[in-house]
Amino acid sequence: MDSYLYNIVERQTVCDMLESFFECIHLPVQLIDFHGKILESYGEACGYCRIIKKHTTEEDSCERLHINASKRAIELGETYIFSCHANLNHIAFPLVNQNTLFGSIIVGPFLMDAPDSTLVLGLDKRFHMNTTALLDLYEELDTIKIIPSNMVTHISRLLYFLFADLISEGKRKLADNKNKLVQQSKINESIQNLKNNSDLPLTPYPMDLERELITKVKIGNKEEAKAILNDLLGYVFFSEGNSLEFVKTRSVELCSLLSRAAIEGGATSDSIFRINNQFLMAQSQIHTLDNLCYRLQETVETFTECVFNYIPSKNNDIIKKAIQYISRNFASDITLKDVANHVHLNPAYFSTIFKQSTGSSFKEYLNMVRIEESKRLLTNTNYSVIDISIAAGFEDQSYFSKVFKKYTGLTPKQYR
Repeated sequence: MDSYLYNIVERQTVCDMLESFFECIHLPVQLIDFHGKILESYGEACGYCRIIKKHTTEEDSCERLHINASKRAIELGETYIFSCHANLNHIAFPLVNQNTLFGSIIVGPFLMDAPDSTLVLGLDKRFHMNTTALLDLYEELDTIKIIPSNMVTHISRLLYFLFADLISEGKRKLADNKNKLVQQSKINESIQNLKNNSDLPLTPYPMDLERELITKVKIGNKEEAKAILNDLLGYVFFSEGNSLEFVKTRSVELCSLLSRAAIEGGATSDSIFRINNQFLMAQSQIHTLDNLCYRLQETVETFTECVFNYIPSKNNDIIKKAIQYISRNFASDITLKDVANHVHLNPAYFSTIFKQSTGSSFKEYLNMVRIEESKRLLTNTNYSVIDISIAAGFEDQSYFSKVFKKYTGLTPKQYR
């Protein structure tokens, strides 16, 4: 009876892919089901492994080891390079559908260095092997292929690139898990930085970071918005502990602020309110902190992207590139011509499509970005007004004050 895996992927397709992969890398390749049973195999069986299997129990079987490695690959969100209980190297790539492991591709065994007697030391006790079996193992070492570590990395990548689209939902799941791990590492870095400064009194909730996050959303800087969000989450975890309900409450408050920021940045109110409602409804289905953090990060990314939703698709990429350039260089003396050159357009034509796409002229938009930065500096630093005007990109203090009042209704000193 065929494995249930073949209800999800066509058997002939996966066999053709495995065969081509094997012919390229010349390493044993196996397709296993979710019990670890071999469904398809390419390449000669390893004599070293045959000897080991004669001495394994169900608890330490290769099947169980391969499934555990596959589950670890799901957690990592990518292929997993591992050393088995017999000190040989393998690569596992899981086949996932609807968040369930249906099988896996196992590449190996192989070694990354020339073998010596130390490789089999201890295996006699681990597998209750006699001296004869141990000597047979040692003789089989020369038949195992040696692959340099840099080549192993490339084989691992090739395995992912080739099979990731075999089950499209599985690819999305792996990508999500990998992104969650990256986000958690960034949050942990933030927590560690706070711990390293634990001899200093803990500051109140960092409103400056929150305001900076709002600014980044307004100007559509997605990567910096994500980085600031992770710093904020690190602060919440460090100061308040890992209370899921507390972090949910903070997340709702933050989403409300970011909703307004995205609308002020140009996103349509109906789309933003819909995204906010989706986040609120998803909260009841979230039961772990890492899932909550990742959902919040996705929401922040969506808010930021929505700032560009009103941009006509024809010029979307050009305007995004221009706005990103402005967000990185607003503090310098940039001109319309500089930005037009950056996106490889005639200045007059660029000025026209920028106005059509954003609803603001280049000068108005640049001033808006600079005013947002000056508001942050006025709130969170003791710099003089003239220093802040220069830091925000205004060379003339009186002009800065005039523009600031136009956008906020207050002078810089009144705002402070």
